[in-house]
Amino acid sequence: MALQRGEPWFDDGNVVLATSAEGIAFRVHRGVMARYSSRCFWSLSRQRSLSKLSITVKWFGCGMLPAELANLIVALYDGVKFHNACLEDWFHLAGILRLSTKYFVNKLRIQAIEYLAQTWANTLAGHDHMVEAALRTPPVDGLTYPWVHPLHVLNLAREVNVRVVIPSVIYFLSLYQLEDILRADHPKLNKIDHPSRPSSTFSPHDIKDYTLMFQKRLEVILHFVRTFCGTRTPTAKCQSTEACSRGFARLASRLGRSWISRTGPLHYMSQAVGDLADKAEVCKLCQRAFGDDVAALREQTWNELPSVIGMPSWDELVAIDLHGG
Repeated sequence: MALQRGEPWFDDGNVVLATSAEGIAFRVHRGVMARYSSRCFWSLSRQRSLSKLSITVKWFGCGMLPAELANLIVALYDGVKFHNACLEDWFHLAGILRLSTKYFVNKLRIQAIEYLAQTWANTLAGHDHMVEAALRTPPVDGLTYPWVHPLHVLNLAREVNVRVVIPSVIYFLSLYQLEDILRADHPKLNKIDHPSRPSSTFSPHDIKDYTLMFQKRLEVILHFVRTFCGTRTPTAKCQSTEACSRGFARLASRLGRSWISRTGPLHYMSQAVGDLADKAEVCKLCQRAFGDDVAALREQTWNELPSVIGMPSWDELVAIDLHGG
């Protein structure tokens, strides 16, 4: 097969990496590649001599995409900076994560996981930041923040064995109706046909996890509305117990009428705190106590998410994926 020169191409390079399907070739330095990969990825490929270049060509199978290989090489030479301004940025990250995992480029893999976890967070603060960004960021090319469908994030995470983002991804995925996910016709799933796009198939195992998380969400909302708010009494130091009791009852009534099956309880709880303050139906002492108790309930709910789908704690997942635990 005739080779087509790709970029990067270093004239003083001593090895050529080429994709067998397209014949796109990249001339690089063996020492640079070996420095960052604990498993020299060209040793896994077929090779042959290319006499007119006086160097060795390493051929990769059809699973290797030229764009992903080019991005990986550039990242090894220049480092990598990830962004999240559009869907293309996520595909770039997906390609880096996929190849850095396959060829044991641990530094790049960790960087990619850390950036992925900024959006699909392992902390409640990270979750809140993602929701706020989604609410304030205008659509790009008809897609809303964070641009990518959680099913694609989930399938990428399964492919590259990244577990730390899965509870968060499953939580957000549970906001979608199951029939819509199975139909796979959401614009985020099929609008862009990109070579780095993960599968849009919902696996039976993940359908089970989705169902467990969907049920957990509804249980949390119903508990919050009916018990946490519906039976709440004024704080012991309250000086207007009757008025505050009526205020909490009205809050519970409003909440009971406003939630739907796609409501995210973590954000919904925060909205309830704001609603109570805006209406000024309870005293400041009761507002403050309610806010503190909601914060504790939100933290508890967040900490329970991994166990809902049978996974280790957030701290354990971080240790496994980001600290080599």
